[in-house]
Amino acid sequence: MIEKHAGNPVVSPPDVKPSREGYRVLGAFNPGATLFGEEVLLLIRVAEGCEPREGFIRTPVCRLHGGKGTPEIMEFRADDPEVQLKDTRGVYYRGHDYLSTMSHIRLARSRDGFNFEVDEKPFLYPANEAEIYGLEDARVTRIEGRYYINYTAVSPDSWATALAVTDDFVHVERLGLIFHPEDKDVAIFPEKVGGKYVALHRPNNSGFGRAAIWYAESPDLLHWGGHRCIVRPRDTSWEAGKIGGGAPPIKTDEGWLVIYHGKGEGSVYSLFCLLLDLEEPWKVVKRAREPLLIPSEPYEKEGFFGNVVFSNGIVEMGGRLLVYYGAADERCCVAVTDIASLLAGF
Repeated sequence: MIEKHAGNPVVSPPDVKPSREGYRVLGAFNPGATLFGEEVLLLIRVAEGCEPREGFIRTPVCRLHGGKGTPEIMEFRADDPEVQLKDTRGVYYRGHDYLSTMSHIRLARSRDGFNFEVDEKPFLYPANEAEIYGLEDARVTRIEGRYYINYTAVSPDSWATALAVTDDFVHVERLGLIFHPEDKDVAIFPEKVGGKYVALHRPNNSGFGRAAIWYAESPDLLHWGGHRCIVRPRDTSWEAGKIGGGAPPIKTDEGWLVIYHGKGEGSVYSLFCLLLDLEEPWKVVKRAREPLLIPSEPYEKEGFFGNVVFSNGIVEMGGRLLVYYGAADERCCVAVTDIASLLAGF
């Protein structure tokens, strides 16, 4: 049904220039994807840490000024008794958290969908208090000629989903938070259904049950309601932890085709297919029993966080679907399939 590209990974950390001197790129992964003109654009999550300095603990930070963010470095003496290390995720110092890595969104460009050149500078970088800890996992949906980009915004108030819009991938207008903390994995449909914009999202679940895929609708892409849980994790080794949506759904004659992710036993992430009703997309038509894609290659099993395949970007090109995915929270890969093959696999 799907074939991993022999040239994977298509983007790795060494392919990405750090945002500033003293930073190092630790991950280039989980790319959103779209066609723009004759190019495939990837909106890559670039995770950066700091170059080490003997005797110090260093973390990346963002300084805000005039609606823009500047990458800087915070240093702590390693022998300072007030420094508390939080495993590999960061430092707690005098009442404040500082992360060991911070992410932004970087563009990569390709004419054929397989060979990419990565822009030297960030495309979306933290620019307000809701984004001060970084931007993660962008999705892009083309609606009526405009490109709407949603991404996870991280701050001391936890993570939420923000929306931006662009016409040229040069000038970007931020539209603010559209789903409050803690809500992510938002996939906006490429057209209205029943006169409303619709989306899938994944609120966190710290109470009963496990995190699942929800449906929502909006009159303007900014104000969302009509929330309902439509797909819950199954009691299988592949979905034992949680599930969440992926790239924007694809319209087919049989329904809205969705590729979603499941977190299973041992924190293994895999991909599954789902088909939603065309007119009532909160209704599930079909759901695959077996994974579409699992981590099996060394570049998927070994990395910053191993045994992960995670897709939030798909491009239709030349009759094929190019499914872009993050591997091991470290690099970008692509797998090739087509709509007919996926529909036949249910």
